[in-house]
Amino acid sequence: MPEPFYQIEIESDPNNLITVEEFVNYFAKDLGLTDEQLSVLLLAVTEATTNAIIHANKCDISKLVRIHAQIENSKLVVKIKDEGKGFDPTTLPDPTHPENLLKDSGRGVFLM
Repeated sequence: MPEPFYQIEIESDPNNLITVEEFVNYFAKDLGLTDEQLSVLLLAVTEATTNAIIHANKCDISKLVRIHAQIENSKLVVKIKDEGKGFDPTTLPDPTHPENLLKDSGRGVFLM
């Protein structure tokens, strides 16, 4: 029997992050994740979705973000797809560098 999967599609509006959090809470409960697992999962999914909305899709509500979650080989796999052009993560500034420590952004990719 195939494993259950969960998916959602949202417009690229930061206000939709609440819907994403509700979606993650729903499937985490359905899968029996612990509170600690849920906390880590919420951080990763909301960071990735925020990046997709703001940096990839430039908050253009005509562009969508798709989130798909499924158990594969006993592991939870979450895929987040946007309509942006992509980027090279090796070009991102190091958030642990002293000049970046007090910035209020720039840690998302490293947190994930």
